[in-house]
Amino acid sequence: MQETMTIREKLDISKKAFELLDAGDEEGFSRTIRSAPMPPYLAKTAKDLMGADFLVQGGWNLSEAEAEFGIDWLNN
Repeated sequence: MQETMTIREKLDISKKAFELLDAGDEEGFSRTIRSAPMPPYLAKTAKDLMGADFLVQGGWNLSEAEAEFGIDWLNN
């Protein structure tokens, strides 16, 4: 199981992502921001509203949701 990222690590990822966005690199922003774990409550809401495929195909980091809801949570 992957270790949970610290708040500092998450903020560093966000900072890097917004630096890329400010530099006009929207693809880099998107790729970088998705590398930070999505909070479980947001992942659940996204699954409910947009479906599991949205999360899987989008390449979102779902490690915290998997830790909270279980490895098969997207299939339930």
